Amino acid sequence: MQTVAEKRASAGAAAAAARRARKKTQPWTIRILPPVLFFVAIIGVWYLISYVVLDPARQFLLPPPQDVIIEGFLAEEARADIFSAAWESLKVAVIGLAIAFVLGSVQAVLMSQAKWIENMLYPYAVFLQTIPTLAIVPVIGFWFGYELAPRVIVCVIIAIFPLIINPLKGLLGADRGLHDLMTLKKASRWKRLTQLQIPSAMPDVFTGLQSAAGLAVVGAVVGDYFFGRGAIGLGLLISRYSARLQAAEMLATVLVACALGLVMFWIFGLLGRRIVGRWSDAWA
Repeated sequence: MQTVAEKRASAGAAAAAARRARKKTQPWTIRILPPVLFFVAIIGVWYLISYVVLDPARQFLLPPPQDVIIEGFLAEEARADIFSAAWESLKVAVIGLAIAFVLGSVQAVLMSQAKWIENMLYPYAVFLQTIPTLAIVPVIGFWFGYELAPRVIVCVIIAIFPLIINPLKGLLGADRGLHDLMTLKKASRWKRLTQLQIPSAMPDVFTGLQSAAGLAVVGAVVGDYFFGRGAIGLGLLISRYSARLQAAEMLATVLVACALGLVMFWIFGLLGRRIVGRWSDAWA
């Protein structure tokens, strides 16, 4: 005889498998063509602005795509500078995301265990989200200097909110019937947390990680831009190119920063589908 939990897990896995099967049967035109057409439209608008909207004397404000590629990616010096800065920003983003994940997960677990803890900590989680990061960047620099540590702190402040709220939602949203089953079996708080709440929260955890991954890259770039010293990351490089009116190189740097965020978002999406996609409807 299957338990209620096993039946629910089996049903969830079957539903997820059905969704994956439907996605595989979709024609490639439905899955690939819309984003490709949208990308072509973006490039078309870019060319329209560069060659039609802007006067030739003001074309430096938005160089056409080929200039960005030639001056930002094909020119050896600019390419070396951009990818060296990307490596510095990636290190900051990954470290900041890891710290934010640990701190956010611990806070979410604590908040899920007692209402008074949730009432005590939740306002401060919201407070972190509303901090005007740009305003406190100089203060962080005064306290911690201008190297790796303060940039990581900015990343943590910007990225931590979804790593608290999403796991908390999953922990508190565990099936009430399974909670009752645990109560009947006189399960301990630890067993209830590890065998019911944490597995139930995993889809929300990966949703939070996807959101926070992009925010961590934003935090790395923002901190670097406003600190204005130390190791040269993407933010500082953008600032320098902007001051020199090197718009093509600046846009190339911005595109690399966007690509970093997309890659991190994609990695956690892939991990989410591999780990929880077999039984979670949301990740099927």
